[in-house]
Amino acid sequence: MNSRPTVIAALLGCAALAPVALAHHSFAMFDQAKQVSLKGTVTEFQWTNPHAFIHVEITTDAGAKETWDIELNSPNNLKRQGWSSTSVKPGDKVTMIANPLRDLSHKGGLFVAVTLADGKVLGDATRAGGGPVNVPVVP
Repeated sequence: MNSRPTVIAALLGCAALAPVALAHHSFAMFDQAKQVSLKGTVTEFQWTNPHAFIHVEITTDAGAKETWDIELNSPNNLKRQGWSSTSVKPGDKVTMIANPLRDLSHKGGLFVAVTLADGKVLGDATRAGGGPVNVPVVP
């Protein structure tokens, strides 16, 4: 039996599936050249796979309430960085730094850092106090 066609078919199958696997981990939807600073209250912390989420409610300058959905790494990676499922809790007052979504029709972003009410910083502490770049601070 000639196994060469079987090997070639298997390799072609793997190559066809590679873009699907890579697409899941793309961060192209976030504008990583910009940062937004969000000051508000955590409404939910989802310690879920494949990515954790922090939902934070802010009040705009106009007095409107907005909920921002901030995507984090996986719980497994966060745990290795010192996080736990109770690191952030609903009701916590936070200042969050995130890379905003490119599509601003939805309020969301990619997590950079969060400063808790007690001053503890989780995430990239070097960027936590740097303020936003090209995006106004949201009070």
